[in-house]
Amino acid sequence: MSDTPVIGVLALQGDVREHLIALASADALARPVRRPEELAEVDGLVIPGGESTTMSKLAVLFGMMEPLRDRVRAGMPVYGTCAGMILLAEKILDPRSGQETVGGIDMIVRRNAFGRQNESFEAAVEVAGIDGGPVEGVFIRAPWVESVGAEAEVIAEHGGHIVAVRQRNVLATSFHPELTGDHRVHALFVDMVRAVK
Repeated sequence: MSDTPVIGVLALQGDVREHLIALASADALARPVRRPEELAEVDGLVIPGGESTTMSKLAVLFGMMEPLRDRVRAGMPVYGTCAGMILLAEKILDPRSGQETVGGIDMIVRRNAFGRQNESFEAAVEVAGIDGGPVEGVFIRAPWVESVGAEAEVIAEHGGHIVAVRQRNVLATSFHPELTGDHRVHALFVDMVRAVK
């Protein structure tokens, strides 16, 4: 069916497989993306969780950073979870040495804001634009958003902190919906891709 968008998952590091499964269940054709020529073939992209500094360095190493920035600036829909949220921020508080971002959302994020790995937790999160009650979010060394610019729309908060933001075709959550079996956030993103395809 021609209405089925092709959505890539940046497969440099992180929980790629879980995103591929979630996207497929939301009626997208999902495929891993590692090289610029693979990026050129997708209608949208998910940047998964993982380690944001490592992902940033690998994106530069694989020649992906500039093509990613170009596609985001050109309006390609992108969804980032956890480390992906960090990569989509215009600014990081206390970035690691050599850490770059793709940008796309006018926001400032704080890395590991919710604590270390052993402080990971799950929480029900009300996300604007998603029907059917709260989304179960898994927070693993998760960032939060310190502040957003005028163009960015806050779509979820938890514990008084911003945990989901959308700016035009770019979506970011500090939590991992792909780890829960609830694919409504991915369905929202698939709809965003379909709208501009």
